[in-house]
Amino acid sequence: MTGSLNSSIPSDFKKNSSSSSGRVAVTPIVAEGIFRLDADEGSRKAAFPSLSFADPSAREQRLGGGGSGNEELSIEDVLAGVAVTVEFSSRNDQQVVTIQLPEGSSFYGTGEVGGPLERSKKRIFTWNTDCWGFNGSTPSLYMSHPWVFALLPDGRCLGFLADTTRRCEVDLRGAPTLRVTASAPFPLILLFGPTSSPTHLLELLAKAIGPLPLPARWVLGYQQCRFSYESAARVEEVAKAFREKKIPCDVMWMDIDYMDGYKSFTFDPANFPEPLKLARWLNEAGFKAIWMLDPGIKEEPGYAPLESGDGADVWILNADGAPFVGDVWPGPCKFPDYTMQRQGSGGETWWQSLRERGGRDLERHERAHRVPSSQQDHAGR
Repeated sequence: MTGSLNSSIPSDFKKNSSSSSGRVAVTPIVAEGIFRLDADEGSRKAAFPSLSFADPSAREQRLGGGGSGNEELSIEDVLAGVAVTVEFSSRNDQQVVTIQLPEGSSFYGTGEVGGPLERSKKRIFTWNTDCWGFNGSTPSLYMSHPWVFALLPDGRCLGFLADTTRRCEVDLRGAPTLRVTASAPFPLILLFGPTSSPTHLLELLAKAIGPLPLPARWVLGYQQCRFSYESAARVEEVAKAFREKKIPCDVMWMDIDYMDGYKSFTFDPANFPEPLKLARWLNEAGFKAIWMLDPGIKEEPGYAPLESGDGADVWILNADGAPFVGDVWPGPCKFPDYTMQRQGSGGETWWQSLRERGGRDLERHERAHRVPSSQQDHAGR
């Protein structure tokens, strides 16, 4: 197992990277069976904070205390006889992690991708896209997970998480070789028990990044959603048909046609004049009502959410520090940065303050609509 970053790595993090030892930093973290791998100690220090872990500080703490380095730990120690090699290198100003697994290994995970659940022989990009249509070869859809679940020939499981929010290439075309590429140094989180089942592996993942919240019972029922119902009368008509035909249904969705000019937190005064009345009627008929919201807040003088967001300083920024503006349904929009906190508040806190709780969907939360790489989340970092 080797680990070095050569001179092609950009100076903004190359100067923090030490390649003299060529030894990968291996650190046990969080719980038994979870390890952090870095190209070297310099890369470890240069890595951006984690947005994957429920407790980001847990990624930085060595299990059992002590130093953060690789004291007497190697990949051979960690994998206990499994024929796996891990190599860190660089290519075209990007960090590359190459993992060689035994012949007969198969790959799963990687988020929403066209095609079957097994991802072997596929190339995936963790870069969300707005797909009006897709097929089995589409490399990116709506959810990007730089996570690969490897099933070994003997039935044991390994997990790999590239803990980066950057555009990430997960190349499984050379299976059983896995290659992950992204800009800037990032740690590779290795999950290995050895785990005897997929369930055990996912339990380890949940210990690292946190478990999914338990959904409300009604979420598990059938939900009626389409683009789009043009009026409250049409929503009622469809809901009544479900009950008359005795077709089970627990949720009715309202897409963005309910809005006034597609502006979030507004209602069309002609077609949805009494939204609260509609929601109460649906509830009485046994439906939850979900109203889609777009995070794009239109640039329009006098539009209260825009002025509120300006005052709270919650927007995603360009590299020059000015708010990023992109076109969505209502036209030019600003976007709240849910990842940052400024003076005890931030995009997520501000967004929550604008609505009462209930069923709702945050559509286009991936900001896939004509968004350039110049935008900067996490308070511009």
